Amino acid sequence: MQAKDSAPSETWSERIRAFASGPKPIGFFLFLLIAVTIIPAIGVSVVLLQRNNEAQREVVSTLAEAMAGSIAEAVDRELSGMSTTLRVLSTTPSLASGDLKDFYDRARLALAGSGSYLRVLDENYRLLINTGVPFGEPLTPLNEPETARAALKGGVTITSGVFFGKLHGKWSFKVVKPYFPENGPPRILVMTRNADTLVDVLSQQMLRGGWNASVVDKNNIVVASSFMSSDVGKMFFLNLDGTGIQHEAEPAEGREGGTYTAIIGESGVSGWKAVVWASTKTIEEPMRHSLRMLLAGGLLVIAIGAFAAWLLGRQIAGPVRRLARDARRLGAGEPVHAIEYPIAEVATVSSALAEAALDREQAENEIRLLMREVAHRSKNQLTVVSSMAKQTARSSRTFAGFQDAFQKRLHGLARSTDLLIAGGAAGVELRELLAAQVDPFRPDSAERLKMTGPKFRLANQPAQTVGLAVHELATNASKYGAFSTSTGRLEISWKVKDDILTLTWREHVSKGRRRNVRRRGFGTEIIERMVGGTLDAEISRVFHRDGLECVFRIPVDRLVPDSLKNPSPTDEVD
Repeated sequence: MQAKDSAPSETWSERIRAFASGPKPIGFFLFLLIAVTIIPAIGVSVVLLQRNNEAQREVVSTLAEAMAGSIAEAVDRELSGMSTTLRVLSTTPSLASGDLKDFYDRARLALAGSGSYLRVLDENYRLLINTGVPFGEPLTPLNEPETARAALKGGVTITSGVFFGKLHGKWSFKVVKPYFPENGPPRILVMTRNADTLVDVLSQQMLRGGWNASVVDKNNIVVASSFMSSDVGKMFFLNLDGTGIQHEAEPAEGREGGTYTAIIGESGVSGWKAVVWASTKTIEEPMRHSLRMLLAGGLLVIAIGAFAAWLLGRQIAGPVRRLARDARRLGAGEPVHAIEYPIAEVATVSSALAEAALDREQAENEIRLLMREVAHRSKNQLTVVSSMAKQTARSSRTFAGFQDAFQKRLHGLARSTDLLIAGGAAGVELRELLAAQVDPFRPDSAERLKMTGPKFRLANQPAQTVGLAVHELATNASKYGAFSTSTGRLEISWKVKDDILTLTWREHVSKGRRRNVRRRGFGTEIIERMVGGTLDAEISRVFHRDGLECVFRIPVDRLVPDSLKNPSPTDEVD
């Protein structure tokens, strides 16, 4: 019984070891191809989504800061308006003369429809008039007289915090202004206003995405709130000890507990605070939802890819086996030297076709390699020549000018091509490339051209691009710069540091000739599009008073041949 039970397990283990060590079906590799394509894409998408979310949060925080500042300014305007009204009313002659009935009528008329009412106190803080009740009726004592005492003592206008007004049964606040007549005792003008009138200030702001706004006084008591009207008169649920920081909040009625983001704007008139706040969970919910959707979509794509890999593997394996049978018939009777490929089906084809196709395959591979190389170089040359022709025609005004400029650029391209052919796969020496492009334009005096830098070898394609750019700079130097005068000098230097090749083109002229820097010609296209775009170069051009300075900073891995390691900046020569 034990022998019978152990036999299946040994068979499965042998199958697993054989699968792990032997050739794999093509469907397995198709599935790996799909997996290594999709999974990194999902990872990159997650990173980009996270960065996009951070950028959006910065934008939202900036908008919240602007909103808090706008609310604070609106509150200041309201309070300044009340203060201005008190100042105007204090100039009423009837107040100075003591005609309280006339002053009552004027003040009541001035405050009609504003939601505010005025009280006048004597120097002992006793009420003289109250526009909230008919003139002559008994007056109730003033709520919260501390603000009136502070205003009279300091001689300045003061804004109180929020308090519950017994007269109208609503939460209110007041602005207190002392009045000192020339003759007679001082008076205190108190303008009281219902706190719910400030809700209009908050409703004017476009609060979306879970953001709310509140106005709190100096004691952190809510004066107005866009979240719940019942919050007015209560202590604000966040401890406002900073601006633009996250606070931990305890759960409250109608409000989630956890972390909140609060942006605070300070009122310069009253010392109140305009707070724009939102739950961090609410702010981050769009990011979490997008992440869930991305992961779900990625899993779905992987599942579909696995099914497609299995289906394609079955479709490919049958024709490969049929091809193997045909190849065996073709090569019957000849020795076979099979090559073990990691794909089982391809290894079968190799075993069947090895003897019959070995010599022909080697010859065809050599011919195909040469043809690809010729086609690749020809296409590159044709593309460069076509671009040169278009850009030269675009920047030339006459056919003669086009012919001359195009011919010179072809000669420059030909010089670079000669170096490419001479260097072969090893590439081109940078100093030789620079000399080949500059020599046709340089003056006879050797002192007017100086090139310094370490040995550095370029791959074929980057050498062609750099050669075209140097040709354009040399052409411009002969027209406008160092070679256009009898005393101009050109210094070309390069160095390699931190895997960056820095190539500096510096012209020196005794009298600077002003160039049209806005005009974009073929040279600018070469420098910015081909060198900057193709080679990921950072390019800076500065027109000094004594000549042009152009600096190229190019990653070394975009320049060197594949067969060479990163060069070191040694053996510098002049």
